[in-house]
Amino acid sequence: MPDDAKMPFLAHLEELRKRLIICFSATGVAFVLVFNFRTFFLQLLQRPLTTDVVMGRRFPFIGFHDKPPIARLTALGPAETLWTHFKVAFIAGLFVALPVVLYQIWKFIEPGLMPKERRFALPFVILSTICFFLGATFCFLIVLPLALQFLLTFDPTIQQMPRFSEYVDFTLKFLLAFGVIFELPLAMTVAARLGLVTPQFLARNRKYAILINFIIAAILTPTPDIFNQSLMALPMCLLYEVGILAARIVVRRKKPADA
Repeated sequence: MPDDAKMPFLAHLEELRKRLIICFSATGVAFVLVFNFRTFFLQLLQRPLTTDVVMGRRFPFIGFHDKPPIARLTALGPAETLWTHFKVAFIAGLFVALPVVLYQIWKFIEPGLMPKERRFALPFVILSTICFFLGATFCFLIVLPLALQFLLTFDPTIQQMPRFSEYVDFTLKFLLAFGVIFELPLAMTVAARLGLVTPQFLARNRKYAILINFIIAAILTPTPDIFNQSLMALPMCLLYEVGILAARIVVRRKKPADA
């Protein structure tokens, strides 16, 4: 029987406070460790400005080519560069501390699980971390260059000089958003494994999921244009289908085990 039924409300709050303290402490330690590498991360964030993503004419493969920067970043305030450096170091620290954060999330929900379900802690942390970094990598290599190429070259008669802080906010929001949405198949699989949803339910409500995906993309996308929203919504729809497939596999394996 799950321990969750025996825990009073105040005990839940105390447990949440404990997990949050550990998460913030791990992020703070990681922030100190990566702060000296903030310049490297800032240079890395500017890489999409010089990356051209094109489709091959003979073969349907995506190619990456270097080109001159499509825009030059500017800073308009005396403290803008300093605070942007701190922001990049903090997000980089969050990326480094991600396994600890995910493990604390699992430990918070663990009392509500059955004993046989608690052994999935390590696979959950590993797979969640991999999915998050896959999403961030996909965004960095494909989505960001396409989005920036569309936005900054939409009117070639205008010389683009984005603010340094706004550009960093734009890229970080995209990276974090794609890292989160790539957790969708894993979340659907875990929900199916716990019996919260069924693959049939997920497949039957596919049309509503597509609508919700576009609404979420419209909220998370830093810009209101349909192009960038589609760059986020279409992968979400594909990930939803992957989640349905994974849920079916998990449910089929669960039935013989329960029998």
